Amino acid sequence: MTAPHTLAVLGLGRMGAALATRLAAQGRDVIGWTRSGRTPGILKVTADPSAAVAKADLVLLSLFDGPACQQVLDDVRDSLRTDTIVLNTSTIAPAEASKLAQRLGPSYVHAPVLGSVPAAAAGTLQILAAADQDVFDRARPVLEALGTVRRVDDASTAAALKLIANNSLAGAVLALRDALRQADALGLPRTQVLDVLELGQLGGLVGRKRPFLLGEPPAAAAEFTIGALVKDMALLAAASGTPLRSAAGLAGTPADSEADIAVAATVSAVEDAVLEPLRAYIRGHATGDPAHFRDAFLPTAHIEGIRDGAFVSWPLDEYCALFQGRPAVDEPTRSRRIDAIDVHGTVATATMTLSHGADTFTDVFLLVRVGDRWCIANKAYHRHF
Repeated sequence: MTAPHTLAVLGLGRMGAALATRLAAQGRDVIGWTRSGRTPGILKVTADPSAAVAKADLVLLSLFDGPACQQVLDDVRDSLRTDTIVLNTSTIAPAEASKLAQRLGPSYVHAPVLGSVPAAAAGTLQILAAADQDVFDRARPVLEALGTVRRVDDASTAAALKLIANNSLAGAVLALRDALRQADALGLPRTQVLDVLELGQLGGLVGRKRPFLLGEPPAAAAEFTIGALVKDMALLAAASGTPLRSAAGLAGTPADSEADIAVAATVSAVEDAVLEPLRAYIRGHATGDPAHFRDAFLPTAHIEGIRDGAFVSWPLDEYCALFQGRPAVDEPTRSRRIDAIDVHGTVATATMTLSHGADTFTDVFLLVRVGDRWCIANKAYHRHF
């Protein structure tokens, strides 16, 4: 078994450049190429990817998505030697990884990595590698130069596991965003909040991203961008065919897609204008004054659910007639909370829980933006017995 010494790295973005630099620093002959034309000055680069792969024992791909991998491999395929290993570290869909493995055969290693630029530079990545045994053994020295290798069954599994890992990161970013939003609403000092969060389950993320979270200018380029994580969550949602809250939560982030993922934790999840009709709805219940409901709902709205065993669909006027302009006798013991809200341009959905004495209601709202204000278009509810 001869370890690959001459390497071509196709894709010199943040991660590709870090991988190439790490491998070159260990004495390997590395030549890089990037579609964008932007190249790190410390690496040997070429404008012709075919020339790079023609001499390479191993071709490492570090590209943004599946279509990019497909296109680049189409461009260089005729220049690949039959014994050249193609090592793909890109995050792509399971079906895309499987297709590439079938197309390239035994020479293909699908090896997505867990970790960002600092881990790549330090050689401490966690690598999920799928390959035939002999090719895996040949590629192992390169893989181990980059981090710890965990072998998995096939390319599709490796790609799927990477998306699952990134889903946990997306969930952590959104959990941190919610924690910071609630802390701001309570008037808590950001530094103190971060000190406490760093003690808990979000500690690793908070520790790594603390300067971003305190609003300091970034000292370097983003390690992992919002746009890349949004892409990964969209791939996971499409591959699994199951609801994925993080996909919608990140896609609606009002921030530059090239910004670091920490920025997604510092921006407001929703603007106050979207919350205002829900707050008016809460005031209506708290006071018993139907004027608040008329402020919250469109005049054409309906309120629907099961009441006394029968389905009801009240127009707004009939719903307002249920309220007598005064609070319920047990109002001091009642509570309401907004559980979730998702905004998609000019429409939004929201869920609220109301605890009214012995009854608990789940209200589900459809909201629309009309001009410069938001209104509830319809509400459906479930009464928990």
